[in-house]
Amino acid sequence: MKKFNIRKVLDGLKEQASSSASSGQSCTQENNLMQETLQSENFQLCKTVRHGFPYQPSSMAHDPVQKILAIGTQSGALRLFGRPGVECYCQHESGAAVISLQFLINEGALVSALADDSVHLWNLRQKRPAILHSLKFNRERITFVHLPFQSKWLYIGTEKGNIHIVNVESFTLSGYVIMWNKAIELSSKAHPGPVVHISDNPMDEGKLIIGYESGIVVLWDLKSKKADYRYTYDEAIHSVAWHHEGKQFICSHSDGTLTIWNIKGQGKPFQTITPHGKQPKDGKKPEPCKPILKVEYKTTRLGDPFMILSGGLSYDTVGRRPCLTVMHGKSTAVLEMDYPIVDFLTLCETPYPNDFQEPYAVVVLLEKDLVVIDLAQNGYPIFENPYPLTIHESPVTCCEYYADCPVDLIPALYSVGSRQKRQGYSKKEWPISGGNWGLGTQSYPEIIITGHADGTVKFWDASAIMLQVLYKLKTAKVFEKSRNNKEEKQNTEIVDEDPFAIQIMAWCPESRMLCVAGVSANLIIYRFSKQEITTEVVQLLEVRLQYEVNDMESPPEGGGGGDRGGGGDRDLPTPGAASPSPQTTGPPTHPSTSSNSSDGVRDNVPCLKVRSTPLKQSSGYQVELVVQLVWVSGEPPQQITSLALNSSYGLIVFGNSNGLAVVDYLQKTVLLNLGTVELYGSNDPYQRQPRSPRKTRQPSGGLCDINEGSASEDRCKSPTSVLALNHQQFYNGSGGRGAKMSRKLSLPTELKPDLVLLSVCPPRGANPLDHRDNSFSRSRSSSVTSIDKEAREAITSFHFCETFARKGDSTITPCLYVGTSLGTVLAVALNLPPAGEQRLLQPVIVLPSGTLGRLKGSILRMAFLDNTGTFLPPAFELWYEPNAVGADSEERDKARKRRPVSVSPSTSQELQESQYAVVCSEKQAKVIALPSQNCIFKHSITETSFVLRADVVQMNIGNCVACFCANGHIMTLSLPGLRPLLDVNYLPLTDMRIARTFCFTNLGQAMYLTSPTEIQRITYSQETCENLQEMLGELFTPVETPEAPNRGFFKGLFGGGATSLDREELFGETQAGKASRGLAQHIPGPQGLEGMKGAASGVVADLARARIALDERGQKLGELDERTAAMLASADSFGKHAHDMMLKCKDKKWYQF
Repeated sequence: MKKFNIRKVLDGLKEQASSSASSGQSCTQENNLMQETLQSENFQLCKTVRHGFPYQPSSMAHDPVQKILAIGTQSGALRLFGRPGVECYCQHESGAAVISLQFLINEGALVSALADDSVHLWNLRQKRPAILHSLKFNRERITFVHLPFQSKWLYIGTEKGNIHIVNVESFTLSGYVIMWNKAIELSSKAHPGPVVHISDNPMDEGKLIIGYESGIVVLWDLKSKKADYRYTYDEAIHSVAWHHEGKQFICSHSDGTLTIWNIKGQGKPFQTITPHGKQPKDGKKPEPCKPILKVEYKTTRLGDPFMILSGGLSYDTVGRRPCLTVMHGKSTAVLEMDYPIVDFLTLCETPYPNDFQEPYAVVVLLEKDLVVIDLAQNGYPIFENPYPLTIHESPVTCCEYYADCPVDLIPALYSVGSRQKRQGYSKKEWPISGGNWGLGTQSYPEIIITGHADGTVKFWDASAIMLQVLYKLKTAKVFEKSRNNKEEKQNTEIVDEDPFAIQIMAWCPESRMLCVAGVSANLIIYRFSKQEITTEVVQLLEVRLQYEVNDMESPPEGGGGGDRGGGGDRDLPTPGAASPSPQTTGPPTHPSTSSNSSDGVRDNVPCLKVRSTPLKQSSGYQVELVVQLVWVSGEPPQQITSLALNSSYGLIVFGNSNGLAVVDYLQKTVLLNLGTVELYGSNDPYQRQPRSPRKTRQPSGGLCDINEGSASEDRCKSPTSVLALNHQQFYNGSGGRGAKMSRKLSLPTELKPDLVLLSVCPPRGANPLDHRDNSFSRSRSSSVTSIDKEAREAITSFHFCETFARKGDSTITPCLYVGTSLGTVLAVALNLPPAGEQRLLQPVIVLPSGTLGRLKGSILRMAFLDNTGTFLPPAFELWYEPNAVGADSEERDKARKRRPVSVSPSTSQELQESQYAVVCSEKQAKVIALPSQNCIFKHSITETSFVLRADVVQMNIGNCVACFCANGHIMTLSLPGLRPLLDVNYLPLTDMRIARTFCFTNLGQAMYLTSPTEIQRITYSQETCENLQEMLGELFTPVETPEAPNRGFFKGLFGGGATSLDREELFGETQAGKASRGLAQHIPGPQGLEGMKGAASGVVADLARARIALDERGQKLGELDERTAAMLASADSFGKHAHDMMLKCKDKKWYQF
């Protein structure tokens, strides 16, 4: 990823920006007032860590000495797990599926074999593992890989049935090859099929067992280069496993049988077992079952051996979940899994295959989960998984990221979340415990919040590049469970599946207030409490928010993209709390009883039914208020596209393609309910046509059926794909939406990336016509097209602040700024009663105050700076316990009467401009001086693409605007000068998921959902990049390899123990010769710093290896001397005994014996 440093080229950018700005002051004067501290040297982009379950896993390996686990995926990713908090992500460049993984046990290295027939050696002794060597096979396809313990020779089985041998140190092929025809000779007339298994005899390294798919197993003698025995079965083989004594092995077959073979009994199996087959009484073969995909055979010193297998269920168990079967003695336990089994491994006490294995756990890799089963406890309980692998428990639909939160927040969430934990887990420690944590100095609290398709909201502790779930909130509890009444569903619901899916979240970390918007046009406001309560009646507000336009003529110079500020002092209608707009009605404070009118038109009906029974609410987030949009004259409510919360004012504001509503959640009333057009009053710059709500239906916003080609989806496509779209595909001739188009939508609970994404973020303009020229022109000329005439102006962003409501104001007041999909920023003044009791009794007055300015593209983000360039966060209220009693309630009342924390500048400042509004749209960023409303800086972010996410973020030494574009670029702009500081082409091909889940936060942190199951965190801070190496954990730690099993005196004397093989001599070039040149191509690891590190560590490793080899040679010679001495002593003893016996028997007659 190349950093694009544009600093030197753009020295004159400020002058250029000032020339195009409609400012009464010179830019230089403004810039002299505010010295910008951030420079391009403060920014650098790099990935930090990836969290979550590896997406589409394909293989797994475990190092029993280092106690680390490796998982490979179908996209070539490699995830390594040690103790909780130690994990690592690597990626093979080719992106081919990982078909096999083999650890060099306790060596800090890993071999991976891919579906593109390449083999790679990874160095795990560095914090970011790197490839040291690669080998690419050209003529044969790899099907199986085996690396014996403490061996440097890797066996590779191929689709042709041959076996090649690779030296893992040099990654070169040996000339020793086991050809399939030599292995089977005349035992079979046909080709035996691909190699499905290779392993050496635990007691004799010179004997190799080879399993072929067709059912043939060969015991190959490596020294004599011929087959000792061949075993034939008439069913295909899936896996083979040895008994640790090397006298028996077991095969699993495609008909659901297990066959146990004695190595010297060739004719037929010693025993045949069908674990799940029904045994017929007449002695016939049991009915065939599903294939047993894998079997492991593990022995114990004191008890019966374990046979563990996946698959093998009978065919009549239709609909049964995938199972792992554990056979131990006479007991057979069938453990059902939630997802299909990809692979499993048995964890044993010893790494030596020729010793009693003593299994203690089974790691089961499922398609969407990782389960570890405790074999030592009755009932085989599972271990509680400490890794953050449940991100995708229900598909993620939106997420938010907060850095530098209040320090008491994470402990508070953890304390309420710890009470939600399930029971019944194994009492033992998590068995994958290798590696060491990093020593990072980054200590500020970070929280990630994820919203899900089933209505759950999860809070995660993301501090110090770790991730741990803190608390889980189920929002669906507020609503009645939908019955399977299709008629009733069709009447009200606007989504087919997942009606509770979370669409947008607004959270105030200081007050802990939370508001979530769902896809069914509903809002739920939550307060945080440490005490459990029962809510008798859930408070409900129903809002009619509809779109109605009267005939209006466009002004002659209605250029929406103009740079003129102003507009704040126009005459505007002032509908307040007492006078709602004509097309809306006062919202009921209880569930509405009105439903379908006499002519069958649905009216005043919400999409979901709030529960009428008492709601028990445990400690944590508790429902304060539910707000629901209702059907209006047969027109369904539009989904909510923007949302904001302010705890200091006690207000929630939300908007959609129809308009906006302001809700006072303290008094439980709707303060303002306006169509977007009414915010402009008589000065609407756009020509709009009146419409009947029933004639043309708009889609429901964030979630749309993928077949509808919704605007939300189109907006995230590249500009070229948008240009290629045919508008007639979506609209009928009159420009309205086709009546036949289905408006139902479907959000699957399965992880289908392109479908789930459609609900992930606030849609960029819920209007299907709003993508009319998306990223390529967006002209605001006075010649308005027919599409423009029909276009709804959606509300896309909000910002609460204390600022100047109108142009030329001398005092600051609480305000709400509103951004629309047509690029307009409008101000709404808020008149709040005094804090305390008066706040609950007197009404809040809400007053639209005109426009602040216009930009090209939808407004994405607004923020405010004071006259020194310091960021002004919205005012907030500190958290208090809402359910306190006694003395605590007095403290609560004091807290409520306290003046809310306000961060606005002093009004006594005599400067002409005391604040600066920062506004960012899909195309532009502007800095506007207040109260004069002059645009002092303007920057065109992109001409050919459009911005998907923009945030005003605080860095250690200043503020900046961070943008993520649809073309994959990540950019930062200085404040207030809007100088480009960083521009990196991070993701050339942006997919929908990334586009919709990308979040920037303070201190240079960002994140996005890189797959349906994984969160990728990145940093754009130079300081964090420099400290990253220290923060990352270490996978490899120096550990002594356990001692080899004691062979005992008699086994050593008579050769009954394990026999070793000099593989170096057998497979080396001297005896085996050179390998065929065109068979495989050697590729050295990446050159550069990591390669140099690897090379340096390789030299050290070579020296260490040589020393170890010398030590081993000396040790073997010593053992040989001892064995020779023992044999001599034994011979002397035998001779002495024989001589004594001869003397004793010499004089005896034959009949005396």
